Amino acid sequence: MRTKNYLLTIFLTALYATAYSQIDSTFINRAAGSLAKQMAAQPIEKVYLQTDKIVYAYGDTIWFKGYAVSGQYHQLSSLSGVLYVELIDGRDSIKKSLKLPLISGLASGDFVLGSLKEGNYRIRAYTNWMRNAGEDYFFDKNITIVNAITNTVFTKTQYSYKSLNGQQQVNAIINYADLKGVPYAGKEVTYEVELSAKSIVKGKGLTDEKGNLNISFINTAPGLLKAGRIITGIKLDDKTTVAKPILLKAASDKVDVQFFPEGGSMVIGINTKIAFKAVGADGLGTPVRGMVTDNENTAVATFSSTHLGMGAFELKPKSGKTYKASITYADGSESTTELPKAIPTGYSLNIDNTRADTLSVKVRYTEDTGQSRAMSLVAQSGGFIYYAAKGEPGINAFIAGIPKSRFPSGIVQFTLFSAAGEPVNERLVFIQNHDELQLGINSEKTYAPRQKVKIELTARDKDGRPATGSFSVAVTDETKVPVNEKEESTILSNLLLTSDLKGYIENPNAYFVNDSPETQAGLDLLMLTQGYRRFEWKQVVNNNFLPVVYQSEKALSIAGSLKTLGGGKPVANGKVVLLTKTAGTFMLDTVADSQGQFAFKNLAFNDSVKFVIQGSTAKGKKDVRIGLDSPAPQSVGENKNAPDIQVNTTESLLPFLQNSKAEHEVQVKYGFNNNAIQLQEVEIKEKKEAKKRPIDYSANLNGPGNADQVITAEDLGPQTCPKLSDCLAGRISGVTIKNGVAVSSRTKGRPAPMLVIVDGAPLFPPSTMDDVNSDDVATIEVLKPGFSSTLYGIRGSGGVLIITTKRGSSENGVLADEPGIITYIAKGYYNARVFYSPRYDDPKTNMQIPDLRSTLYWNPNINTGSDGKASFEYFNADAKGTYRVVIEGIDVYGNLGRQVYRYKVD
Repeated sequence: MRTKNYLLTIFLTALYATAYSQIDSTFINRAAGSLAKQMAAQPIEKVYLQTDKIVYAYGDTIWFKGYAVSGQYHQLSSLSGVLYVELIDGRDSIKKSLKLPLISGLASGDFVLGSLKEGNYRIRAYTNWMRNAGEDYFFDKNITIVNAITNTVFTKTQYSYKSLNGQQQVNAIINYADLKGVPYAGKEVTYEVELSAKSIVKGKGLTDEKGNLNISFINTAPGLLKAGRIITGIKLDDKTTVAKPILLKAASDKVDVQFFPEGGSMVIGINTKIAFKAVGADGLGTPVRGMVTDNENTAVATFSSTHLGMGAFELKPKSGKTYKASITYADGSESTTELPKAIPTGYSLNIDNTRADTLSVKVRYTEDTGQSRAMSLVAQSGGFIYYAAKGEPGINAFIAGIPKSRFPSGIVQFTLFSAAGEPVNERLVFIQNHDELQLGINSEKTYAPRQKVKIELTARDKDGRPATGSFSVAVTDETKVPVNEKEESTILSNLLLTSDLKGYIENPNAYFVNDSPETQAGLDLLMLTQGYRRFEWKQVVNNNFLPVVYQSEKALSIAGSLKTLGGGKPVANGKVVLLTKTAGTFMLDTVADSQGQFAFKNLAFNDSVKFVIQGSTAKGKKDVRIGLDSPAPQSVGENKNAPDIQVNTTESLLPFLQNSKAEHEVQVKYGFNNNAIQLQEVEIKEKKEAKKRPIDYSANLNGPGNADQVITAEDLGPQTCPKLSDCLAGRISGVTIKNGVAVSSRTKGRPAPMLVIVDGAPLFPPSTMDDVNSDDVATIEVLKPGFSSTLYGIRGSGGVLIITTKRGSSENGVLADEPGIITYIAKGYYNARVFYSPRYDDPKTNMQIPDLRSTLYWNPNINTGSDGKASFEYFNADAKGTYRVVIEGIDVYGNLGRQVYRYKVD
């Protein structure tokens, strides 16, 4: 056997691939050219969000910053100017959505949690351009929302499984207790089990003296990841029943074990590394061990998982032999499965990634196949080729040592092509060059409660040069908000790893917080067992690119068409005028093309704006129909990170829950509730009827429409009011409005201003109702001082005005459609709020109010200058313990940075 090294290096400019070779490399040049064309036409764009934390209480605000990057070096993207961010519940329903302007690839925003129920949620972020790649590559992150304010019942559930008469039996022990751990004993509970949204069993029972309820049911269609929920209702007394849905992540204890020959196939006569992955029904890796035997029952290999259910062993298949694996699971049960069949002839691709600075690549193929002709090896990352080599005809092995410094940090895809240009083997490798930004933090290690903290940040690149970049910082009380760093989604784990892989990745940040040989071996196992389908090489080399369905958006736009009233034919060269008086008079005009299509591009407006669009023929006739383009909304698939969802959060989040309740009590006592109190869990058996017409949606804690008076957009009519208070003058009985502040005549003693809530978020001075555009109002619910306003605490003692804005619920946002004119509500950019942090050096600050914040500081706009330095300051809260500072960001060259810093408060 002869072994030779033949290397072909391909250098790339920013847009085009240019090959320099000392050997014939026609196919490699063609592949590189095709890939360069695809990346020029369809560049890869990614989005990452940093949030202030991952668990929130009812009424909290989720603070986040978005980073959009493109290209192989993760530079801030100029491709898109609009970022979509959505809050999705546990049933894959979008509860809130925002549009944010991307300025040089950066955006920041927030979600006021309003009237959301407690449970598991996720935040999804993407650009319109990213929709071409599919939602598998969107940013997606789990969060938890809990409720200790109105929640009186907390549950803890344990599941077990067993086989009964050949069917899968699921046993659940549900414990019911209050926040202090006192059990609800002897309480009647009704329950319904749902699997894949189908009810399979209903029943009822009584809790025992420890507050436990046992539920058993048969899963008649067991399968992996057949998750669901158990909807329970515990009867506290004759009038109230509390609904408690219990997550059911797995309806069986089955384990799926799959085997993955390195490179894609086993070839007879060639020693092959075979990786395997064992996944439980809950989607998490589970330990297994076993033995491989041939068809004569001779043991040829043993194996045992070493990392999250993954492991590897080597096997040299022989002619005429087949192989099976006998698997032993953690509970001692066993099963047998067939290994992939070895092919008689073909190629094998082996890469050793254990060295610190070099990849060892070995390619082999059988000699007697007639295939011992030239083969090509190509390595790409982010759509750009960084290495290519060609084997000489007549040899059956190719060995190369490749410096890791040749590649950027992240996933590298090695593909072996036959002489005919067919991709025959593939192998993923993760390169960790440790070229991330070095973020230095200069601060004291110990502070006192309410003491001012000043942190100086220094950013340097891998060579020690000052780095100019944009960063975001979150400071939390780790005693109240515990974090498992291995499970976190970080700017490193997301942009370098999970954003390029399909499917679920368990503990993604574990590969970045610990750089031990064991961790690197686990990461290599992940590369051997995880799918990768950003594109198909076969399509690329044949210049068969997928069509671009979704265009990149530089800004907001309004587009549509003009057609004749009778036959619906395009109105060529028609005139179109766009105008609004929402924020001062604004008008644009344009001319439709030969197909009647028109567009107003590069628009920028906040929130929802009412536009009037007028159309006419080229000669000015108004007998045209205006139609607006309405892109199909992005669908919501199943949560790919569902295995990370926690069934029981009460125990791990008990300090957070207790603090949330205490913080709410302080806010009510001092009358400055910054958070919207949420809907109670208690089902009132005898609900009062709405005093006015029903409302589809509002944040009214008494229920939509349950108010002393309801004013709708129809009541306000088509009038144009400079201020909302002008529109309401004389319309609310017993209420006077002055300078945007409403006061009820029912208030006893000194009149107190009415609390104004807009879409679930309270307005606080100096904000008034006049900050709300009258054209945006859908409904106003009036709660005068009394029973209905008591749910809002002291702040609601003067009564409450609940304003719900229009949400574009009408078809396409079109409110009126007449020949030659339409009225259209367009959803604009969300106007992000500013994080409030108290200043204890201000003499106006009330020092008597307890400070129980769990998020101490949030700032999405920390920018280092040419010296690589920046600083920020804030004040600690009252709690003693460990405070956690997380800084993430990116410099102008796309270098990523993350630093976690902790200090004590004594």
